[in-house]
Amino acid sequence: MNQELHYLDVDLAFYQAVDLLKQMIVIPSPSRGEAEVAALFEEWGKRYGATARRIGNNVIFEPAGYDPQKPSLLLNSHIDTVRPGESWSRDPFSPTTEEDTIYGLGSNDAGASVVSLFMAWLMLKDTPQTYNLIFVASAEEEISGAGGIESVLPHLPPIRFAVVGEPTGMHPAIAEKGLLVIDGTVYGKSGHAARNEGINAIYEALPVLEKLRDFHFEKESSFLGPVKVTVTQVNAGNQHNVIPDRFTFVVDVRTNEHYRNEEAFALLSEIAGCEMKARSFRLNSSSLPADHPFVLRAQMAGKKPFGSPTLSDQAHLSCPSVKIGPGDSARSHTADEYIHEEEIREAITLYIKLLDGLKI
Repeated sequence: MNQELHYLDVDLAFYQAVDLLKQMIVIPSPSRGEAEVAALFEEWGKRYGATARRIGNNVIFEPAGYDPQKPSLLLNSHIDTVRPGESWSRDPFSPTTEEDTIYGLGSNDAGASVVSLFMAWLMLKDTPQTYNLIFVASAEEEISGAGGIESVLPHLPPIRFAVVGEPTGMHPAIAEKGLLVIDGTVYGKSGHAARNEGINAIYEALPVLEKLRDFHFEKESSFLGPVKVTVTQVNAGNQHNVIPDRFTFVVDVRTNEHYRNEEAFALLSEIAGCEMKARSFRLNSSSLPADHPFVLRAQMAGKKPFGSPTLSDQAHLSCPSVKIGPGDSARSHTADEYIHEEEIREAITLYIKLLDGLKI
């Protein structure tokens, strides 16, 4: 028998969200291993008369009365987690509650967000809106995998606006930095280290590294600041007495909304003057106008818009989007990860307040 969750039953939704989160924590769900948690969401949807669609390990819920004449609004958060590190002092897959705090892997990133958005969807799915409300619990976010939200979007109607659940303290991140990873190579000529021969690729690379260190992109963002360029890995040589003929390095580039990744790559390739190859151009920066109706509602609720330096599934969306969810990004990927129960209650309440009656 189907249950009902009225859009005013915040207390019931809160208790259900906590129950669902604890069930999620028990199930290991590393990226590409989310099948069992995806099935859990399908099961919970059935409790409330909602039928899910599965695409890989992604779970899609759409309103029963979908109207193609209305725009669609997407609620999205991810069900995969990173793998637990060795420094955990607790069992990462055993949810424990101490006073108001739930400990467990994925509790903060992004379990609390996904269960809060799911409850908000259940509470609003039968409430008439000027838009179609779609919820997607997605996979592979932690690895920016092609089997995550990117694989789902072609199977959804056109999305006018998206809310992406990530730990932001329920403050709206209206801009997010993109990610560009570049592999660079500088060539020399091998020779014996004891003789005056060869061209040392390490020495040839030094001015290249200096140029990358000192280069500054002209356009800065009011929310994201400048583009950040960091050489994070280097490698050269295979034995002590051979002049290295090849020096390789990796550049981590965090772009702002003023530069597409292709444009940033072209500029850096020009100033480096060596072989440069981008691993992907997929993960671009995103931004949302500060006067968007969703953002204005959040500000009226006392929340402050900000720019986020961390990457999320927003990078795969071509529509306007905002990142907002319970928890703190500083807790993500850390040992003894946790979420406060009150953060979940606030999230459900605020999601409902921001979404109900929203004009997009």
